[in-house]
Amino acid sequence: MSSSIKQPNVITCKAAVAWGAGEALVMQEVEVSPPHPQEIRIKVVTTSLCRSDLSALDSHAIFPRIFGHEASGIVESIGEGVTEFQEGDHVLTVFTGECKTCRQCMSGKSNMCQVLGLERRGVMHSDQGTRFSINGKPVYHYCAVSSFSEYTVVHTGCAVKVSSAAPLEKICLLSCGLAAGLGAAWNVADISKGSTVVIFGLGTVGLSVAQGARIRGASQIIGVDTNPEKCDKAKDFGITEFINPNDCNEPIQQVIKRITDGGADYSFECIGDTGMITTALQSCCDGWGLTVTLGVPKVKPEVSAHYGLFLSGRTLKGSLFGGWKPKSDLPSLVDMYMNKEIQIDEFITHNLPFEEINKAFELMREGKCLRCVIHMPK
Repeated sequence: MSSSIKQPNVITCKAAVAWGAGEALVMQEVEVSPPHPQEIRIKVVTTSLCRSDLSALDSHAIFPRIFGHEASGIVESIGEGVTEFQEGDHVLTVFTGECKTCRQCMSGKSNMCQVLGLERRGVMHSDQGTRFSINGKPVYHYCAVSSFSEYTVVHTGCAVKVSSAAPLEKICLLSCGLAAGLGAAWNVADISKGSTVVIFGLGTVGLSVAQGARIRGASQIIGVDTNPEKCDKAKDFGITEFINPNDCNEPIQQVIKRITDGGADYSFECIGDTGMITTALQSCCDGWGLTVTLGVPKVKPEVSAHYGLFLSGRTLKGSLFGGWKPKSDLPSLVDMYMNKEIQIDEFITHNLPFEEINKAFELMREGKCLRCVIHMPK
């Protein structure tokens, strides 16, 4: 190899490191390794806080760890064998990759990549190692992204090249929550014009489902949430009726059946509560009622439902990242945003500097934000 080719070095930068369940993140210096073969090192520009970051931080996960997975940035250096990216490219990170060669990627039916799927052990897909360290000791990754750091290393299959004209501080939302909701409405449920829809949980994902349903021409989009403050905001995304279960004298599924003439065509569980999956199933109609679950439960992962709900024709489907193949499909969502066909800006309720990342976690815990975008130092 020619000695004139510049080899990337270890970078020392600031990261927000989690040292224990539920503890505040600690801003400290970490060493970031050069990218290995088929990896790229990214200078993170913005990263938004997703509820799964909060859930994972509060769980008894692997520590020390750098969370964050919904992010945008600029390629700083590339590893051996990388031809798809070059230094200076604008990218989105993705928590589930696309190798384009495994059975799932080749099927045309799925985005469940067998090579670069959801990484749960805090390491890189390629060698089960980490690219972060403090004083020579490993710091673990989250979803093979770890964007709560000024620099991070990801596999090329977990990054998506995007137009440099697209604002990175907005489109970072497409790397998880917003795309997940739109995809659940369009790819998984395939909502039809004139249909009735009920959405349980009106956070970013639920409101993205609402936006997708509105764009598809649903005639009735019912939003269910226990936070009354979400009512007005929800209408901006297409919710036609808001129901707070705490204000109802009867089970919420009975209310929905009454106002939809026997149940909704589609119901979406966007909370991460397996009990609500049963309620969502009971809220959709006989014959063709379809329930899609998008939430990630923190407790009680098992789903229970009376077999009669299925015998009468209902379907329950799961959805990861809205069925999108990230590398193949995300650029078209960026184009839709640039053409003003989908809303992103309206989901951003707060913009904070990196050093205030713990404030973003507080806002999410208190239910005071949709998406909080964290801006890295220039």
